[in-house]
Amino acid sequence: MGVALPWKARISSTPRERGTRVESSEHFAGGPNPAAMDAVSEDAALAAGCRSGDLRAYERLYAMHGARMKNMARNVLGSAVDAEDAVQETFLKVQRSIAGFRGQSSFITWTYRILINTCYDARRSRLRKREVANDDSEETLRPEPRAPGAHPSLRMALERALAKLTQHQRDVFLLYEVEGFRHAEIAGMLEMTETASKNTLFQAKKNLRQMLEPPRSSGAEKR
Repeated sequence: MGVALPWKARISSTPRERGTRVESSEHFAGGPNPAAMDAVSEDAALAAGCRSGDLRAYERLYAMHGARMKNMARNVLGSAVDAEDAVQETFLKVQRSIAGFRGQSSFITWTYRILINTCYDARRSRLRKREVANDDSEETLRPEPRAPGAHPSLRMALERALAKLTQHQRDVFLLYEVEGFRHAEIAGMLEMTETASKNTLFQAKKNLRQMLEPPRSSGAEKR
């Protein structure tokens, strides 16, 4: 990890708003495209360009999704530096394995799946290193706070609660509630059914409510 993207210096990315999707490009194919060009056409154009080794396609992919990918990786890994490394590693893996892309899912979903697996690998590697170093077993990987204006104690409570969820519950919750992906997209990324994604989110929210709701006091009943 840590290898700089060869096109990074020529790209300026801007954070995407939560819930936004792939938008159409007006200049990617060498001329103006219709404003109503849908995400499927954009996805196919990116896949074809990357498969042919066109650097502009990778630049377009990074410009459209780089900031969002870093944000998602940061939530999984809890570190901006590790997130940057994970995104760079993901683009290298996309370059190396694009010939094997068969279009069974969208190209963007396939790319995010590689990112998630890269984050999982990084997380497992870091945990193994901590075990070898006999670090405090209570230390957990927590997503960075997304609401800097929130009260610190509330952020810490949410982070502790998220850390207690199962990996799938935490990842589905972050992908849906924080990153704004649809269940169909999450299903493709995590290789699960759409129904399973919905059920996992429901269980994650239920568990979070149980952990975050203040305990009911029985003092009033004893008076």
